[in-house]
Amino acid sequence: MKITSLALSLLLLATTALRAQTPAPAVKPAAPVVVMPPQPPDVPAEKYGKDGKINPGFIASHEKFVSIAKEGKAQLVFLGDSITAGWGGKKEIWDKAFGAYSPANFGIGGDRTQHVLWRILNGELEVIKPKAVVLMIGTNNSGTDSAEGIAKGVTVIVETIRTKQPQAKILLLAVFPRGEKASPNAGRDKLKQVNAIIAKLDDSKNIFFLDIGDKFLQPDGSLTKEIMPDFLHLSAAGYQIWADAIGPKLAELMK
Repeated sequence: MKITSLALSLLLLATTALRAQTPAPAVKPAAPVVVMPPQPPDVPAEKYGKDGKINPGFIASHEKFVSIAKEGKAQLVFLGDSITAGWGGKKEIWDKAFGAYSPANFGIGGDRTQHVLWRILNGELEVIKPKAVVLMIGTNNSGTDSAEGIAKGVTVIVETIRTKQPQAKILLLAVFPRGEKASPNAGRDKLKQVNAIIAKLDDSKNIFFLDIGDKFLQPDGSLTKEIMPDFLHLSAAGYQIWADAIGPKLAELMK
């Protein structure tokens, strides 16, 4: 028994010594937090991810749009964010409403005014010679920027389109309402201020402002999931409302 106890003690001592000599596993340092500087809504900017790198989806979509523009075939261009990009999933409505105009959809989810501005300054309006451009942008700015700032961003986009495509008529849409209830709804209130400012860009010659927001609303001003499932993005019924609402005016501009 004594020998066994002694052997056990020596084994424990050896194990303890071995553990003491074994270095502790390295602790992987936490990924550095990348704090991006604010992007003014009227200054062109690429879209960045939380890692501080340019969003690859943004660049891939942009490069695709540049290629479409270089083909020079589209006569009607839609510019905007995910609400515009959503037309891609409503092909039947899109083709029926706009197919005769050789349309191109240049919408990217998550885009703000500064991102659309960067895109059209970097190839999306080159070579192509559209008769009309439909623009609806600004809702993604509403959480961080002032109404005046957002309107300024939209204004610079409109001015840039006019410079690059002087032959194109611009159908400037009011930013669509968002949020289920009409009140209290700070986001919707801000967008109403934006729309009141950009409405003044209408010159009835080259720029035509159109507010179709009320067509999505119930009599009490609320939004339903049948029209906007998440109270921001449109259902098929919502896209049909959009198509029907701009159809007559667009027909005039595409002559």
